Amino acid sequence: MPRDSVRAQEAQAWLGRARAHLRAIEVDLAAEPPPPEDASFHCQQAAEKALKGFLAWHDQPFRKTHSIEELGEQCLALDERLRGEVDQAVPLTEFAWRFRYPGEPEALTPEEAGGRSSSRGRCATRSSRVSRTMRDRDRHAFRRSGIRATTRGLGLH
Repeated sequence: MPRDSVRAQEAQAWLGRARAHLRAIEVDLAAEPPPPEDASFHCQQAAEKALKGFLAWHDQPFRKTHSIEELGEQCLALDERLRGEVDQAVPLTEFAWRFRYPGEPEALTPEEAGGRSSSRGRCATRSSRVSRTMRDRDRHAFRRSGIRATTRGLGLH
């Protein structure tokens, strides 16, 4: 299989996982009552996987990490125009581990996680913005490789 095809499949797999986490955010926040801690975890995961998809597309290795800052710095080395999205997403890193176990710090409000009353909230907005930007930056390259990177396909409409 040609390297471009392998690279395209790997990038698409990461973006598919980001898309699944974006869907999970919507499901969590539609629940009554919403579980904001779970939604915040999915926000972090969506941003992380979108960044990994961008790096995979550019054939850049990355270590196994949940650090949005570390992954973001690697992305910025490739495209400095991502600075705003990366800077906004960095605070999501703590949601990879925060709230995952009993006895962890104070609860997250639905508004912080993206609840209905906040019209998406900070976490959901940040992860959606990162995912959308990663997709848009390489839209033309994805098309050349046969990857569909549409707004609807990433659940960002």
